[in-house]
Amino acid sequence: MTDSYASSRNGDASSHGIANGSSPSLVPTGHTTAISNVIRKKLMGYVGFANLPNQVHRKSVRKGFQFTAMVVGESGLGKSTLINTLFNTTLYPPKEPLPPAAERPKTVAIESIGADIEENGVRLHLTVVDTPGFGDFVNNDDSWKPIVENIESRFDSYLEQENRVNRIKIVDNRVHACLYFIQPTGHALKQLDIEFMRRLHTKVNLIPVIAKADTMTDEEIAEFKERILSDIAHHNIHIFQAPTYDNEDEETIAEAEEIASKIPFAVVGSDKIVTTPDGRQVRGRAYPWGVVEVDNEEHCDFVKLRQMLVRTYMEELREYTNDVLYENWRTEKLLSMGVAQDSTVFKEINPAARLQEERVLHEAKLAKMEAEMKMVFQQKVQEKEAKLKQSEEELYARHKEMKDALEKQRADLDDKKRKIESGRPLTPEKASTGRKKGFLRT
Repeated sequence: MTDSYASSRNGDASSHGIANGSSPSLVPTGHTTAISNVIRKKLMGYVGFANLPNQVHRKSVRKGFQFTAMVVGESGLGKSTLINTLFNTTLYPPKEPLPPAAERPKTVAIESIGADIEENGVRLHLTVVDTPGFGDFVNNDDSWKPIVENIESRFDSYLEQENRVNRIKIVDNRVHACLYFIQPTGHALKQLDIEFMRRLHTKVNLIPVIAKADTMTDEEIAEFKERILSDIAHHNIHIFQAPTYDNEDEETIAEAEEIASKIPFAVVGSDKIVTTPDGRQVRGRAYPWGVVEVDNEEHCDFVKLRQMLVRTYMEELREYTNDVLYENWRTEKLLSMGVAQDSTVFKEINPAARLQEERVLHEAKLAKMEAEMKMVFQQKVQEKEAKLKQSEEELYARHKEMKDALEKQRADLDDKKRKIESGRPLTPEKASTGRKKGFLRT
């Protein structure tokens, strides 16, 4: 068998494989150290996990898929027609123009329409969010606010469902892609276009679309695309790019590069069947000078847009919305609410690195304790030295006092000794006093 599996060098599967005579081969050294000890082994027989993609396919077909697309652009650019053309179904009926006396809306409206469509047994619940009124006013400064609020409210709804006790039935109504329709002016992006994309590129997958591309020549379209991409790069706006994966075949890589080269897509929408001069029945638009075929890649980029949005990268759009856009919004939302998480939680830790880290922390703790003990010891020694010095000074003062007293007593004794030796009375005052008393008695 050509299938293989990876096992640990010290694991049971590894020892059994060597005992059975399989030939292990090390993973190339370019891999990270975390998997440097992984050994790849050839299977000795049928196991069955190669059927996992089929299991996922059956589960996905049984559950069906959900996809939400938003279309934004000024009125009259063919947004509804393009959606009908993309999914080959009449989601939007033909619109009737308002009479001149009718009152025009004064704010941007948010309208959602849902439909369950099926193709070859695969069910898709499609939700299209329209934004009538965008860019149709004299003052369009805040026309993007209702759209941003709608996208964030859908994020809030999904977050609330995640926090429920019972999360079995979670409805994903987040916007997975936003088709932004650009007027075919041939010049550059308007300030409204730039401001809108700046406000939304961190919350939704932006896909710029040049509407009604049949009003421009091929040279004008190429120059207009260059100007649009230059403006987008200058303002650091992130638009959805087809992802690339390792080990893909050349055909898939070439298709991804071709789709990326068509961004922004210059499209023509039409759900009407017309007859070409050579008698073919195609979807397109008939003009006096000829027919523009919607599904002809030489006429417009509609096929490439459909490939990216539906055929090839619909799941990537859903995945990027969930894993990147929603997670970034959710993190900011929870942090603004005061909810914090330890960065070490769910962190993959190398045991050896963890031991080294703990050893360093322990040594730092011991060094700190030793420094504190030295400081305390030095403080106590200084206090003891000061106390001993004070006691020494007191003893010296007392010794001096006693010495002075002894010297005084010695001097007194020497004085008395001299008086005795010279025959003088020790207390002459007392002798004279006695004579006076005797004189008075006689």
